[in-house]
Amino acid sequence: MRRLLPFLFLLGSAQAAQLTVFAASSLTDAFTELGRVFDARTGHRTRFNFAGSQVLRTQLEQGARADVFASANAAQYAPLVAAGRVEPGQTFARNRLVVIVPVNNRAVQKLPDLTRPGLKLVLAARGVPAGDATRAALSSLDRAGTYGGDFSRRVLAGVVSEEPNVRQVALKVGLGQADAAFVYRSDVTPRLKAAVRVIELPTRFNPPVAYPIGAVGGGNREAAHAFIAFVRSAQGQGILKKWGLLGAP
Repeated sequence: MRRLLPFLFLLGSAQAAQLTVFAASSLTDAFTELGRVFDARTGHRTRFNFAGSQVLRTQLEQGARADVFASANAAQYAPLVAAGRVEPGQTFARNRLVVIVPVNNRAVQKLPDLTRPGLKLVLAARGVPAGDATRAALSSLDRAGTYGGDFSRRVLAGVVSEEPNVRQVALKVGLGQADAAFVYRSDVTPRLKAAVRVIELPTRFNPPVAYPIGAVGGGNREAAHAFIAFVRSAQGQGILKKWGLLGAP
């Protein structure tokens, strides 16, 4: 019971408020549920702006109003801390990359199949956390030489589209507009599962993906801290895991 007291205090101390949360697109399902439960408990009214973390960072740098920022990586979060725009982040979740292919596409069964001539591959663009993580994973595979030192070059030769957020990447495969894509495990939502197969990346080639969260300067700090505390609580972590994310370390 002692561990719950700080969280309960935060909930009880904040007056009902309109809370704006900027969150990475890969958090869409999990944070939508988190917000619904949080609001029911606190009386707050939480609304979300979901987009690629790089887009959200730019919006905040340009003065957009928000109370909380939850990024899909530190690279898009740290510059806002340095500028005094957000508080130092607390890691609240982790994720990992997977490859998805349309369920009826039997030509792609394992990673080397991504180099097949004519294959249509979709990635998140550079600067998008999922896009940077994908390229880091491919570079790791090159260095290991498991599939040849030029594996990434041969894979990237099949790229037909680079998307501004990872949910749009997943959507293209779900709609049959691409033969394969790199996405986060959390992007394989219950709705998408029926349309795709998942190919796992070996752990040693799967770059660690940590999500930081913090209050935005000029926002409602009390309500923001209550939301952050809920995300990091046992119940909040359970909701994140339900939607395919890994818990905070």
